[in-house]
Amino acid sequence: MTLTVGVDIGGTKIAAGVVAEGGEVLARARTRSPATDPPEIVRTIGELVRGLVADLPPGSEVEAVGASAAGFVDKQRASLVFAPNLAWRDEPLKAHLERELQLPVVVENDANAAAWGEFRFGAGEDVDNLLMLTIGTGVGGGIVLDGELVRGGFGMGGEVGHITLVPDGVLCGCGNLGCLESYGSGSALVRHTREQARQDPGARHLLDQVDGVAEQLTGPMVTTGALAGDPFSIAMLAWLGDWIGRGVASLTAVLDPAVVVIGGGVGEAGDLLLDPVRDSFAEHVTGAGHRPLLEVRGARLGNAGGLVGVADLARRR
Repeated sequence: MTLTVGVDIGGTKIAAGVVAEGGEVLARARTRSPATDPPEIVRTIGELVRGLVADLPPGSEVEAVGASAAGFVDKQRASLVFAPNLAWRDEPLKAHLERELQLPVVVENDANAAAWGEFRFGAGEDVDNLLMLTIGTGVGGGIVLDGELVRGGFGMGGEVGHITLVPDGVLCGCGNLGCLESYGSGSALVRHTREQARQDPGARHLLDQVDGVAEQLTGPMVTTGALAGDPFSIAMLAWLGDWIGRGVASLTAVLDPAVVVIGGGVGEAGDLLLDPVRDSFAEHVTGAGHRPLLEVRGARLGNAGGLVGVADLARRR
């Protein structure tokens, strides 16, 4: 059995797992991320991977390691050109990890890795063309066309959260105005919910949880409220789903995916988010009524998607 290790490097934690050829995670470990200390990140990954390998049954062998992180990864899958949540700028991560681990290493963007994981083993395993959106604090994305991960001319493709939906709209963290991320992310949901809660009497259920202080409302509160049937929370998710659907419609005009997979923390709302995405997409897609409509599906692999995906990319190196 061919084994690889996937490593998911975040600003607060680093997770690693041993992954089999069929996408099964055989063992996992995680630890705090020393995000401001690049050499310490490499040493921490080394300790995690060596610990996992040491606990494998006799005769098991890991052949390669995949590492994913949020940020721009170069075409060679070797360097982190820019990582917003980590102290990496033009970091030759592949070389550093291969020296630390004495194993071949592949580096990939975290959303690309998650998209590949869902394509190979999750919600998109029955199609050849897939678009994935990870809806969390921001909006990440990954694209698979004709069975291949789309990385672009410089390795930095798939940043779908930064297409412009509203010219001169809300300022995005990237510095531009009106990005999909400014309207279709968990951060956008929180901003809109707080704004509406100040003026909508229907927000009482949520506000009672924070002593009436709208600035203390969070995205998970909205999701929990919606799942419990709170009409105001359901309406907030519908607002978010509408913007995501508009973004998917714009992307579909270029990519024509068969399936869109929605993952990330907000995706835990299930059909309370996905149904508004579907309705909005059907309303705004070019040529509606004269083309097949894609399917909008929830991610199946959860927070293991990136780990599983990058481990598989390492296997295919």
